[in-house]
Amino acid sequence: MALEIKQTAKLVQQLVITPQLQQAIRLLQLTRLELVDMISQEMKENPLLEEAEEEKELAEGEAPAADEEETEAAPEPEVTPEVKGNGEGGDEFDWENYLENSNLTPFEKSSRVSQDGEERPSFENFLTKRTTLTDHLQWQLQLSRFTDEEREAGTWIIGNLDEDGYLRISLEDICSETSLPMEVVERVLRKVQQFDPVGVAARDFKECLLIQLEQISPRDLLAEKIVSEHLSLLKNRNYPAIAKRLGVSLDRVNRAASLISKLDPKPGKAFGGEVIQEIIPDVYIYKVEGDYVIYLNDDGIPRLRINSFYRNILNGSRVALEGDRKYVQDKLRSALWLIRSIHQRQRTIYKVAKSIVKFQREFLDKGIQSLKPLVLRDVAEDIQMHESTISRVTHNKYAHTPQGIYELKFFFNAGITSTQGETMASESVKNLVREIIAKEDPRKPYSDEKLVQILQGMNIHIARRTVSKYREMMKILSSNERRKIF
Repeated sequence: MALEIKQTAKLVQQLVITPQLQQAIRLLQLTRLELVDMISQEMKENPLLEEAEEEKELAEGEAPAADEEETEAAPEPEVTPEVKGNGEGGDEFDWENYLENSNLTPFEKSSRVSQDGEERPSFENFLTKRTTLTDHLQWQLQLSRFTDEEREAGTWIIGNLDEDGYLRISLEDICSETSLPMEVVERVLRKVQQFDPVGVAARDFKECLLIQLEQISPRDLLAEKIVSEHLSLLKNRNYPAIAKRLGVSLDRVNRAASLISKLDPKPGKAFGGEVIQEIIPDVYIYKVEGDYVIYLNDDGIPRLRINSFYRNILNGSRVALEGDRKYVQDKLRSALWLIRSIHQRQRTIYKVAKSIVKFQREFLDKGIQSLKPLVLRDVAEDIQMHESTISRVTHNKYAHTPQGIYELKFFFNAGITSTQGETMASESVKNLVREIIAKEDPRKPYSDEKLVQILQGMNIHIARRTVSKYREMMKILSSNERRKIF
C-alpha cells in the first residue's frame, strides 16, 4: 500500500474566541482598581481615547455624546444600543491661559505661602514609612555594644526571621555562611532574643514562651516547667494531669496556665502583616419605599470618549496620509470596542445584582439567618446568561446592603435540608454554630457531637464532620482547646 500526501477541502464549524471577545471576558472579572489601571494603560497606548470632562461640558451647555452616556442603575432594554464614537470636545486648547496659571517653578510651588502668611508644609512631610520587624531589630542592634563579627552574626539572624519573629534557619547554616564560630553565633542569638519584642528570634514555640517567662519578675518556675515538659497537656487543657505529674495543687496549675495564656506566641506579628485596604463596593443596594434599588458605583472609573482631533482626520476635515488614516481606523475600532465592553460589563453587573436581590430579599430584610440556598445556575437561568459569566462577574465584587458589605459570592451557598424538608443556606448554619459557641459555658464547651444534637433540636439535620468543617473554616478551636478552667 503506497503512502501519498493529498490536499482536501473540509468544511467544519468551530468556536473561535476573537481578541475583542477575550478582552470583554477579561473585563468582567477585573476589580475596580484593576479596571481603572487597565483603562489608564489603554489611554496611554491608544491616542484616540480620552477622558470626558463632564462638568465642563455641562457648564457649556453641550449635550453628552452617545459614547459618553453613563450606565444608569435602571432596568436596561433587551437590545443593547450601539456605542458611537462621535463625542464632542474642544478642538483647541487655551495654551496662554494654561501658561499663565503654570508659570511657577517647582521650588516656588513647594514653598508657596498661604494667605495668612504661614508657610504650607510640603506634601513629603505627610508621608510615613511603616516600621518593619527587621528595621526595629536592626535599630536595636546598632545601639548595642557588639564587635564587628557579632554584629555580622546579628545581621544574619535578624535577616532570617519570618513575619512571626521566628528564626527559620539553623545556626550551623549561619556559621557556614559567615565562617563564624558556633559560640559567637549562639551568644549573639541569646542577646537578640532579649530585644524588643521579647521572644523574637526563637527557634520554636516552646523556646518563644520560655524566653518571655524568663523576663517576668518574679519568675514563675512552675510555669517554665509546664512549658518545657508538659506543653502537649497544656494545649489540651488537661490541668489535672499536669497537677498530678508535678505534684502540685490544681489551683497552682491554673494560675501558671493563666500566666502562660497572656504570653505572645507570635511576637513579630505586630510589625508584620499587610496594610488593610478599604473595600469599595461595586454595587449599592438601598431600600426605598419598600422596594430595593440598585446603584452601580462608577466613581473613579474614567468615562471615555473619542478624541475630536483624530475623529476629524477620519471625517476628512484634516489632510492625512493613507497609512495614518489606516492607523487611526485601527485604533478607532479598538477604542470603540473597549468603550462598548466597559458598558456591557456594567450592565452585566447590574443584571446579576438585580437577580441576587430577587432571590435573597429575605436576607436583605431580616439578616443572615434568612439567607437562602443559591447556586450560579439559578442566576444564570434568571438573566439568560452562562454560569461562567456569572462566576466572572461575582469574582472580587462587593455589594453594600442594609445588612453590611458582602462579596457577591457570599450570596451563593449550598443548601442543607432540615428535618421538616426545608432547605437552609450553609452560611446561616455557620452563623448558628458561631452563636451557639459564643453562648456556651467556657468551663464546659460543646463538643462537635453536642453541636450536632443542638442543631437537630432546631430541625437542622447535619453530620458531625460537617460541623467540624464549618468550625475550622470559621477558625474556632476544638472543645478541648476552648476549655477555660480558671
